[in-house]
Amino acid sequence: MIEIAGRSIGRGHPPFIIAEMSGNHNQSLDRALKIVDAAAEAGAHAIKLQTYTADTMTLDLNGGDFTISDPASLWAGKSLYQLYQEAHTPWDWQRIIFAHAKERGLICLSTPFDDTAVDFLEELGAPCYKVASFENTDLPLIRRIAATGKPMIISTGMATISELDDTVRAARESGCDQIILLQCTSTYPATPENSNLVTIPHMRDLFRTEVGLSDHTMGVGVAVASVAFGATVIEKHFTLARADGGVDSAFSMEPSEMAQLVVETERAWLALGKIEYGPLAAELKSIQFRRSLYVTEDLGPGEVLTKDNVRAIRPGFGLAPKYKEILIGQSVPAGAKRGTPVTWDLLRTAPDKIR
Repeated sequence: MIEIAGRSIGRGHPPFIIAEMSGNHNQSLDRALKIVDAAAEAGAHAIKLQTYTADTMTLDLNGGDFTISDPASLWAGKSLYQLYQEAHTPWDWQRIIFAHAKERGLICLSTPFDDTAVDFLEELGAPCYKVASFENTDLPLIRRIAATGKPMIISTGMATISELDDTVRAARESGCDQIILLQCTSTYPATPENSNLVTIPHMRDLFRTEVGLSDHTMGVGVAVASVAFGATVIEKHFTLARADGGVDSAFSMEPSEMAQLVVETERAWLALGKIEYGPLAAELKSIQFRRSLYVTEDLGPGEVLTKDNVRAIRPGFGLAPKYKEILIGQSVPAGAKRGTPVTWDLLRTAPDKIR
């Protein structure tokens, strides 16, 4: 079990839901604070920021390697520098956002993208750190974050087993023993068929960490299904309304969807329960509605039970249907009225003599 800002995370607790603000503030602090409010009202447990500047991410160059040329990309035609300028959360806002999140009962955390961001977030008292999929092979950054001794949540998009092994080893060797790995598909949006949720329990066993899901699919289905595979943390991008636009809006959840995610993932977690057979306490009243054996015709004293005058019907106050064949031919000493449950006491022969 892992604890973040007083909240326990593990299979014995409801899933920890992170609303990822990313660049959906659209460069408005007022909108950023409204996103915090909406996340709190939807029941999310944490709000996540990203801490970088365009200059800490890339070079101010256009063309070539520094322009997104994939026509299918949400950000096709933009230079990396332009994208990060548009998407970054100004650092002078982040103290304000951290404080507002605390007022609303939300845990605020962030993804640092370089050492200067880690230093800054340490000043803000960040309770834990998120590592993005694109940085999960940046071992110097992993070591710097791990050296804080705080829990690390690491998205695993694109990473091979070997790369993840390097990452987890680097984190542990540098002082972090509270690691959560998030199964992640680094496409935007992602598809259910590329989500590969069966990786979640395998990853838990392989790396001996807590596990979860960083989900870029639309809707709540994939995230709810992940709980059945042991996901204890779920991260989804979050916005006030997709129609408002923004760098991540196309694959972000709206408030009503986030509220549904919180409810349905907790339901899925509650439904896991434990291995259990036999009637639960809640089912005891329902046993009476099973089928059981009843006399279906008036029988005089000494008459015999036959296939025509004994049936398996509801309710369940008679003997179980499995006894019907061995009861046929037995006499009823005192007789019985139609609708009488067939019990051992009804018969002349004691039950221990019936085979």
